[in-house]
Amino acid sequence: MLLFDPKTYDASRYDDRTRRALLAVRDFFEAKGHSTLKQEFHEAVWYEDFLELLAREAIFATFGTPTQVGRLIDNGSNARWDTARNNDLSELLAWYSLEHWYAWQVTVLGLGPVWMSGNEEAKALVGRLLAHGGVFGFGLSEREHGADIYSTDMVLVPDGTGWRASGEKYYIGNGNCAARIAVFGRVRQPQGDSANPADDYVFFLVDPAHPAYRLARNVIHGQMYVAEFHLEDYPVTPQDVLHTGKAAWDAALATVNVGKVQLAWASIGIAEHAFVEALRHAGRRVLYGTQVTDFPHVRRLVADAYVRLLAMKLYSARCSDYERSASDQDRRYLLFNPIAKMKVTSEGERVIDLLWEVIAAKGFEKDTYFEQATHHIRTLPKLEGTVHVNLALVLKFLPAYAAAAMGKSVAYPDVPVRLDPADDAFLFAQGPASGLSRIGFRDWRPAFARFAHLPNVKTFLGQVEAFGRMMATAGPQGEQARDLDFLLTVGQIFTQVVYAQLIGEAAALVIDGAPDGAREGTTSACVGLQEAHVDRMFAVFVQDVSEYAVALHGQASATPVQQQAALALICRPSIDRDAMAALQRELLACAGVITT
Repeated sequence: MLLFDPKTYDASRYDDRTRRALLAVRDFFEAKGHSTLKQEFHEAVWYEDFLELLAREAIFATFGTPTQVGRLIDNGSNARWDTARNNDLSELLAWYSLEHWYAWQVTVLGLGPVWMSGNEEAKALVGRLLAHGGVFGFGLSEREHGADIYSTDMVLVPDGTGWRASGEKYYIGNGNCAARIAVFGRVRQPQGDSANPADDYVFFLVDPAHPAYRLARNVIHGQMYVAEFHLEDYPVTPQDVLHTGKAAWDAALATVNVGKVQLAWASIGIAEHAFVEALRHAGRRVLYGTQVTDFPHVRRLVADAYVRLLAMKLYSARCSDYERSASDQDRRYLLFNPIAKMKVTSEGERVIDLLWEVIAAKGFEKDTYFEQATHHIRTLPKLEGTVHVNLALVLKFLPAYAAAAMGKSVAYPDVPVRLDPADDAFLFAQGPASGLSRIGFRDWRPAFARFAHLPNVKTFLGQVEAFGRMMATAGPQGEQARDLDFLLTVGQIFTQVVYAQLIGEAAALVIDGAPDGAREGTTSACVGLQEAHVDRMFAVFVQDVSEYAVALHGQASATPVQQQAALALICRPSIDRDAMAALQRELLACAGVITT
């Protein structure tokens, strides 16, 4: 079973405490049942019972407390920030309800500035609150400025012993129930603003139970609470301050780096649940004397959705390996994480759209999970920076990535499969957010060598070479180099190359086994992956690059040379008839469909 199925999920590779927590989450949703979950979704019922579960089982305390803090508060030996098991929690929660997952995501963000702080008193306080079942919030966005933290209107004015904070925050998850919210603002100096605005930034802890905290409203209709809140002369003491100056800026960006991967796993969980429901519906439906899953176009739609979903899982798992192995000397995760956020979540949308063509009108019905999935899958590409914001970030790495294949690679050690029960302490010691252009890469071409004999991998590599020639001989220059619309199209092709690289690495680890002999690869859910799956994945990659090439050819600012070069990227994928039939049998078995 290559897709996640909570009913058969036993969390057996984890310690007893972790297994109990994960299965408690699963059992909570199973006990509620599908009908009740859908009713509560439509009625936007606040999930107090879910928060009680989290507190009773100390789930967020177990998954969200770094080991060092856990020792300070005697929070048990299992407290650690383990990205691998956090991924499992995100996938599990989102499989049932993105609304409930959201409480976890914004807690992750709210904890980031705390664990990155040198304020040991604040760490111990937050650790104790976690241990007592607290959830947390991340007060960054504002109604007028979004996440443009250059322009924050949350202002702290010195009052002699500390500061008084006034201003509003918007889109703040858990704003109605958080034990604490890590809030970003700026200090108004008595002599006026500093010459360098970054000197005035500050991250501080806010207690929503304080009278100066005014909860305005939930800005959405849903079970999750996405708050607008106001601080009105809120007293901030030195003990509340987490970061000041440039360190506050760095903490904001580093926290988002941590949260991006969780968005990918949420998208995966939604798409997996929707996939099984759509395929089961189609497999039990006969139209015009033909089983729906036997229609050629339905076979293609389902196959494309399936391999895109597998690719999402492989990329996200391998991305986490890099994140967990990161250090001051290896910061490649700063390229891979934004791709997880923008590419994997966008692929989740695409999977749902493909499946919607299969499930058709059934997908609108209020008692289906699919109706819920179509609503939620759209949100993820738009959180923690839009797709365009993350694409612009990814483009910063293109020169160094290209150079790595032209004799300027960095000799990094191999990144192993990271399923070990370790505390990912570096994520809270990422340091300055600057210096992206100085990050080098290892030659990425060997990632494709294991599968270069497969027809679609071979075609894809030809497209990559053609893209490299285009960038070397007809790359954007002058005014075009500032044309963001043109650059974003280029960024889509570049992103596809990096995406395929990590998928190639992950697939080889799953199929051949990790170097230490472990055969579970980068994720236990991928056991059973075969070369045929990889070739079919690359068939959609070939198709996608061709689509991006057409868009590049049509760009208003594209030169005749660039237009011609773009045409060279357009290729036809290869779909083997026998392989397609084998995949069809696998898909029907995957969804529990019995054919005659």
